[in-house]
Amino acid sequence: MATRQLSVPSNATLRKNVGDYSLIVVGAFLQALSYVLFLAPYKIVPGGVYGISIVIHNVTQGLFPLFPEGLPMGTTALCFNIPLMILAMRKIGLSSGPKTVVTFVLISLFTDLLSYFFSEPLVEDDAFIAAFYGGAILGLGVTCIFRVKSTSAGTDVLARVIADDSNLKVSNMIIVLDSAVVLLGLIVFQDWAIPLYSWFTIFVYGKVVEMFQSENPNRAVFIVSQRTQDLREMIVKKLGMRGTFIHGKGMYEGHETEIIFTIAERKDMPRLKEEVKAIDPHAFVSTMHASKDSPRPGI
Repeated sequence: MATRQLSVPSNATLRKNVGDYSLIVVGAFLQALSYVLFLAPYKIVPGGVYGISIVIHNVTQGLFPLFPEGLPMGTTALCFNIPLMILAMRKIGLSSGPKTVVTFVLISLFTDLLSYFFSEPLVEDDAFIAAFYGGAILGLGVTCIFRVKSTSAGTDVLARVIADDSNLKVSNMIIVLDSAVVLLGLIVFQDWAIPLYSWFTIFVYGKVVEMFQSENPNRAVFIVSQRTQDLREMIVKKLGMRGTFIHGKGMYEGHETEIIFTIAERKDMPRLKEEVKAIDPHAFVSTMHASKDSPRPGI
């Protein structure tokens, strides 16, 4: 009688998973801390889903007997993130799906828990300090999430979906969407200090993430393989990326070949290499830094 072997994760895989999800917990807590203790009390709108949630939280104060302080920010953000996540998984796959779900659920949970215990800002009557440290702590939290190749969903995945359908740059779409959320804060609160502090927070947050990102998030990738059409199907349809075929010729034997050139985000590189090796174990993959101003391949 044949016995079935159960696959048991190795100790290395277990340690990696524990380390990854521990960083997700830390990153989610830091982001929630930033929203509750620094940004929301001063109506600072840092773009994204939580920028919208902060606006909704403030304008609904006193409207609902069950939530006299306003609709909970974490729960409100969750109501936006769930459909955005479903859209992203249907449109672009989003390989970091399980980690992303854990990330945005934890941020929502921590945000509402901290809001329950802390009703006052950490720093009274100083919006500048709140904007600076709120942005810095938010950046640290996002860095932790990026380190384990996860995201907090939100408008960045919406930006990726729109960019994928329109051939626009993802970075440009993120700027447009976040700026629209900041301007929403100006329209609702009728105070020019709101967008000014909000953009300052976004600037600090971006600089902190950039400081802890040890290398450019964009990578230029060259793939040499005899199965370029199979790789093309995988890159375009499975990973939702674009690329360009470059005609080449071997120096030693003089064989004609096609080289795939594409731009990938650093966090997507491990999966790209795994998928390439699964199709062609003998493929040669070379990467290098890519300028953020480089045009997107696949024109």
